[in-house]
Amino acid sequence: MRQDSFFDVEAKPGEHDASRIVLYALGDFQERGLVLAGRDLPFDRLRGAFRRAAAAFGAPELDDESAAAALDALGAKVRRVPSFVAKHPFRVVVPEPLAEKAHRFFLETKKRD
Repeated sequence: MRQDSFFDVEAKPGEHDASRIVLYALGDFQERGLVLAGRDLPFDRLRGAFRRAAAAFGAPELDDESAAAALDALGAKVRRVPSFVAKHPFRVVVPEPLAEKAHRFFLETKKRD
């Protein structure tokens, strides 16, 4: 009999994984014909994609800190800028492998719907 470990915890029904929302958002951004990989993007450019992704999963919209943490955990380079520079004080560089993974995830998720 296999015993679950601390790391085997699955999301409860109604609870959504921020990394899945962020992957979907990055894929959605690319599907709209916008270049994602290797660009230094202000966080504001990604907010619409985050909003659409949260709506697609029926989840509440991620706040800036949660989205930035999820991006960082997925391998994007996230850096904070002073709050007087931008309303959403982050800039993001998404590497090519992550952009490809996000696009595949978006397409697979859309097929299931």
